[in-house]
Formats: sequence, structure tokens, C-alpha cells
Amino acid sequence: MTVLSIPAELTSACEQVTPASPGDAVAGTQARYVAAPASTTEAAALLRAAAGLGLTVAARGTGSRLDWAPAPASCDLVVDTGRLGKILEHTAGDLVVSVQAGVRLDDLAKVLASAGQRLALDPTGSTGTIGGVIATGAAGPLRYRYGSPRDLLIGITVIRADGTIAKAGGKVVKNVAGYDIGKLFAGSYGTLGLIAEATFRLHPLPESTAWVALDCPDPASAVAAVRAIADSPVTPSAIELVWPSAAEWISVSALLEGDADSVAGRAGRLTELLERAVPGQSSDHTKRSDDQGTLLRVAFWAGRLADVLGAIRAAADQHGLDPAIHGSAAGLLEVVAGGEAAADAVAGFVAVLRASLGALGAGSVLPATASAVVVHAPPAVREAVDMWGPVQSLELMRAVKNQFDPEHRMAPGRLPGGI
Repeated sequence: MTVLSIPAELTSACEQVTPASPGDAVAGTQARYVAAPASTTEAAALLRAAAGLGLTVAARGTGSRLDWAPAPASCDLVVDTGRLGKILEHTAGDLVVSVQAGVRLDDLAKVLASAGQRLALDPTGSTGTIGGVIATGAAGPLRYRYGSPRDLLIGITVIRADGTIAKAGGKVVKNVAGYDIGKLFAGSYGTLGLIAEATFRLHPLPESTAWVALDCPDPASAVAAVRAIADSPVTPSAIELVWPSAAEWISVSALLEGDADSVAGRAGRLTELLERAVPGQSSDHTKRSDDQGTLLRVAFWAGRLADVLGAIRAAADQHGLDPAIHGSAAGLLEVVAGGEAAADAVAGFVAVLRASLGALGAGSVLPATASAVVVHAPPAVREAVDMWGPVQSLELMRAVKNQFDPEHRMAPGRLPGGI
């Protein structure tokens, strides 16, 4: 077996560089080298060296979302952020924290909880890193009240493909200088540069929490329950909808947070409002796995929930599928087709669903903007579908890519249109 020779330029820039193994593939694209820089400065030197060698680059945290999005067309070097794991500054009085990209969400949560605070992000799974969550835009039910990573991000340090370190934003919530760079990198899947550090606004850890749940017999009653909760004065932090595969019911649950007396009172009022509702809990989305079967993110105008649920079920029925549906009143549903589903059936389902979503605006005053993105899928499904589907402003996306990464060396091909 031939041992791959590591270029001296890489080892001079970063003390931990090794040949890649099959386990270091990125969505099926095999890497050649893996490097683990220990600081932003070392990471910048590494990317400068990679640029000089003409290497393509992909970033990796824990790898829990590394297979999200299309595979990169090429990946010579994986930059592992595991050694970028420091909490740089926690200003509890200002509700602000600055961290390196490799900090794990569960580790950060423990540190912040000791100060009675939290980063109000709850994506599926708790083993991901800050960099990975920003890069994929991952968020869970708390999105309803607190938004996604881009909404909580107030400062960011990134390293461009040529090794240039760039900073935007600041360390206080009111400072919004350069904030658009943070928004650009949120959901960029590592295609614009390497996220090295991030500063977030925090929120107090609630004294008490309670879920109020209601099992609904059909989509119409589930949508009515969601609307009733959203329009009520109980100020929920999350409204979650769960429609398991092969289930005759849809669960709607609301998360209430605050001091104990307030939560108890609001839970009582909500239970009365919904009549059949009972104290309960949400589905434990933090323990769900995203790598079983095909995962779609369906984003839409929140007022279109009933239409979108109908479109998903109709498309699934047409192709003999029974996907599980999880989502919230924030206008985002996760649709999971099991790994046993045939690739052609999944591809047909996705095509019909996208066509239905595209037609939602006909004759309505509500916006029709909706999308169905295949976030993760088995290899056979990846080959059969366009994972991104139709996107608006493709030329603008191409221009942004050319500005930040003119040689297209950062995860090339992961964005729509093969950008």
C-alpha cells in the first residue's frame, strides 16, 4: 500500500496534518489530507499553503452534518476544527459569548448554564459544533421565537480561501457593523471560507418550562391548533408539529418558558383554549438521527402550513411513500423518507412536491415562495435528484462565490447550480 506523501508546505503551516482515510470522505468525495489547526492564525497559514498548492478544501467539525448538501466536486484537504475548541470570552452581563468554531454545542450549553444563560439554538442532535451549525443553518423548535443561527450571530471571524482573516460585527448586541457577512456565511456549507470564530447574543435560561400537547385527527385540526396557539397571548417559545409515518394522528405541542408561576398559569390557559390538550412533551428531536433515509427541508410562508401539508401528503401518496413530518409554525418542516424507500420513488416524490409548492401562489394574496431542499440522502437518491432544486438569484450566488473564492477551491460544487 502506497503511503501518500504530505506536502511540506502543509506541515510547515500546521503541526497536525495526516493522510486522509476512507472515513474522511465528504458526502462520498474522498479527501487526500486532513489537517487540524489549533488557532485562527494557524488555520490561516494552512489555507494560504493550500492555496499555493491549488488544493480544494472542506471544513469539518464533528462530522454530524458533513453529508448534508451535495458532495463537493473535489476535496483535497479536510480542515478539522476539533482543536479550535475554546470559549474565548463570555460576558455574562451583556449576554454575549465568543467562541471558536470547533466548540461543541453540548459543551457550550453546560458552561452557559452555570451562569443561567443559553444559546437558544436546538438543532437535531447535540454533538455538532458552532461552525457546523452556522454553516448549515441548523435550528430546531426554538426557531419559532429565537430564529436560526444567522439571527443570533452578532460577530464572525472567517478565513478566506487565500488565507486572509476577515472579521465582521462586534462583541455587543447593538453593534451591527458588517453583519451581512455573518448572514452570508450562515447556510453557506463551507463554500465561501472557513468559519473560525463566532460571537452570539445569549438569552437567560428559563426558570421553568412546560409543554402542552394535543393529538389531532387530521391536518385541518392540526393547523387550527397551531393557529390558535400562535394567536393566543401565552407567548410560546416553540410550536412543534409531528406527523409520524404510519400514524393516524398529528401531534401539536407548544413550549412555554419563564418563571414557574407564569408558566403554570399560561399552560392552564392554553389547555383550556385547546380543550383536549394535556401537559406533555415534544418529540425528542435532539435525539433524532438525520442520516436515516432522505431528509428534506421544506421552507414556506407560515400561513401556507395547511397547503404545504396537503402537498407533502399528496406527493407521497402518489409515489407510495409514508414520510415522517416534523416542523414548526416558523415555516419550516423536516420530511424524512425512510432508508428503505426506492430511489426512483423518492425522486418522483421530490419532483411532484416541488411542482406543487411552486404552484401555491396562484389566485392568492399570500406569497408562494416555498422550497424543498434535499438535505441528506442515500447515494442512489443523490444521483437521482437535484438536491437543491429550483433557486432564485442563482447568478447573484455565483457572483458572491466568485468574490469570496474566485478559484472555487472551498467545497466546490456544494451550492446550487454546482457553484
